[in-house]
Amino acid sequence: MFFESRIFSTIAEMSEAALADVLRILNDAVAKRGRFSIALAGGHTPAKLYALWAEKYKTQTPWDRVHLFFGDERFVPEDDLLSNYRMARQTLIDHVPIPKENVHPMLTNFPSTEKAAEAYEVELRKFFGESAPALDVQLLGLGVEGHTASLFPGSPALDEQRRWVGAVTAPADPPQRLTLTPVVLNQGLNTFFLVAGENKREILAALRSEPPNVPSKYPAGRIRPARGVVWYLDQAAAG
Repeated sequence: MFFESRIFSTIAEMSEAALADVLRILNDAVAKRGRFSIALAGGHTPAKLYALWAEKYKTQTPWDRVHLFFGDERFVPEDDLLSNYRMARQTLIDHVPIPKENVHPMLTNFPSTEKAAEAYEVELRKFFGESAPALDVQLLGLGVEGHTASLFPGSPALDEQRRWVGAVTAPADPPQRLTLTPVVLNQGLNTFFLVAGENKREILAALRSEPPNVPSKYPAGRIRPARGVVWYLDQAAAG
């Protein structure tokens, strides 16, 4: 299993290229449908893209037409250091004139992850309707063991057929998390994996070596939307 990959010398170059593609898709979506939807990822690698977006392309983005969703979230308060929403707010949201109602975080002020997951599915249905969402862009990362979003190896959410948002327990800190399920992630119109660092070489090699017509052993390999995925790699990850 593998899809189109693009290799860059540095994370900065990778972020520039990925953001250029995001903005191209954004402008096309706004021209055709009047709005653009993107699922943001957590982690250090996409943070560089968000900061670049805020610093360099703020005035070139029609923020009133942009809707920010999230691929996953840690079940922590929104001001916690581990919160994906907090990271996106500090690097992007607080620095651009996006309307508050266009930002759709996975809220964690619920008594349980199950209630939080149900609430986010309601939020998605308000925006996308009753068919599984087809996000214009979904940004995803890759863990050394093959996880993406908060879908880890062996997670029951990988086999979800109905729910759009899963309440999951991850073998990571913090363990309680929310994640979009493959029901949504396999509908994406444009799926970008952003991968950096030498420690990702082994899992990338494992993904490359998998046969294309069998289910992947790795969650990242289970994300196979009809329009394919693009892997943005820095040289350290690509080897």
